[in-house]
Amino acid sequence: MSIAHFTLATRDVIATRDFFSETLGWNPIDRPGNVDIDGAWLRIAPGQELHLLYVSDYEPSNFEKEFGRHFAVEYPLAGFSDLKKRLVSLGAELIAPIRETPFERFFFKDLNGYIFEVIDKGRTPEI
Repeated sequence: MSIAHFTLATRDVIATRDFFSETLGWNPIDRPGNVDIDGAWLRIAPGQELHLLYVSDYEPSNFEKEFGRHFAVEYPLAGFSDLKKRLVSLGAELIAPIRETPFERFFFKDLNGYIFEVIDKGRTPEI
């Protein structure tokens, strides 16, 4: 079993779509014609997607944090520096981890207040 997609609410579909496309390289794809609200679909990896949906009164949760709700993605360690620069230049807030790990990682808050963890793709998983 794997995750097929996850859906995030946003008050600005285009800005959020562009943010993920320009920072993490997630590619916009066609969305189904039977979705009657504003939204955008992005391909994260083969068989994995992010669905963005416009919600006019969306507000970020107080549970968005390292020890709370967040989304973790793998990224090559060699690209961390450039990724951090792209994230900051497009409005993300970088957040240092609270818990130490034997591999490199960092967190960022996106334009909507969601927290993402970026983990070294080449790491040896913790036991």
